[in-house]
Amino acid sequence: MDVHRLRILRELADRGTVAATARAMDMTPSAVSQQLKVLAREAGVDLLEPDGRRVRLTDAGLALVVRAESVLGELDRARAEMDRYRSTPVGVVRLTLFPSAAELLLPGVLRRTRAAGVRVTASDADLPGTELPAMLADADIVVAHRDERAAPLGGPRIASRVLMREPIDLVVPLGHPLADAGRVDATQLADLDWISVRDGFPVDDVLRSLATLTGVQPRVVQRINDFHTIQAMVAADLGVALVARHAVTHPGVRGLEIVGVLAARILEVAIRPGAERRPAVAAVLRALDEEVAAVQP
Repeated sequence: MDVHRLRILRELADRGTVAATARAMDMTPSAVSQQLKVLAREAGVDLLEPDGRRVRLTDAGLALVVRAESVLGELDRARAEMDRYRSTPVGVVRLTLFPSAAELLLPGVLRRTRAAGVRVTASDADLPGTELPAMLADADIVVAHRDERAAPLGGPRIASRVLMREPIDLVVPLGHPLADAGRVDATQLADLDWISVRDGFPVDDVLRSLATLTGVQPRVVQRINDFHTIQAMVAADLGVALVARHAVTHPGVRGLEIVGVLAARILEVAIRPGAERRPAVAAVLRALDEEVAAVQP
C-alpha cells in the first residue's frame, strides 16, 4: 500500500471530513476521495461508508488506521535514528499549548530550546482533551488540561503523561468579605454570583463539585475562557470565579485556597507514540519538565 495514501487515511481519521483532510494536505477534496478509493482497492475491502452527507471509516478502515499508525511510526523512527547521528538535536518542533499554560511555560521553554539549537513553532488552542487527535495532526507536542478527577488523556494512538498539577483557587475582589480569609471551605461558597468558563473545561468541573457539596446550584452570571478577562470582571465586583493558581495575577483580586474539595487541574503533555525518539522533540519535552520544576514552589 502506498505510504502517501496511508497518510491521507490517517488525516481523515484525525480530522473527520474529506474537506478538512484536503485542506491539511494541500489537495482538492476530489483528489483525496480518489486516493482513498485507490487505497480501498489496494486493501481489497471498503474503508469508507456514507454517514449522512459525509463519510466515516468502516471497521476495516479503523483497523487499517491503527496499522497505518504503526507503519508511519516506523518511518518516523527511521528518521529519528538518522537524527541521532547529529551532534545536537536540531530541527523544528510544533508545540501547542492552551493559553494559560502558554503564558506560564512558553517563554522559559523557548529560552531553553533556543540554547539547545531547537526551533519551536508555538501555537495556542483552548480545546477539550477530546480534541487531542485533531491537535496532534498539526503539532508534535500538545499540552492539554483536564480536571483532577477525570481519566488521563490519550488513547491507542496518543502517548500522554502528567506534566504538573495546578490548584484552582477562589478569586474574589479585594473588598469581598472572604478576601482576608486565606483559605475557604467549600460550604462557604453556596450563595455567590459566579463567572465561570465554558462547559467541558476543568474549572467548570470544579464548580460542579462545589454544587454537589453545597447542594446549591451556582448562579453563573457570565461564561468566558480568558482568565485575564475573568479577573478583571471579578475586580469590578461582578462576581467571584475559580482560576488556576499560577494565572491569578490581577492586582484587584485575591486568590484563596479551597478546602474540602478536589480543586485542581492536571496539565498533561501528549505526543504520538515514539515521537520522543526524535532528539528535537525530546529536547522540548525536557524543557517543559525543567520549566515546570522552575515555576512550581
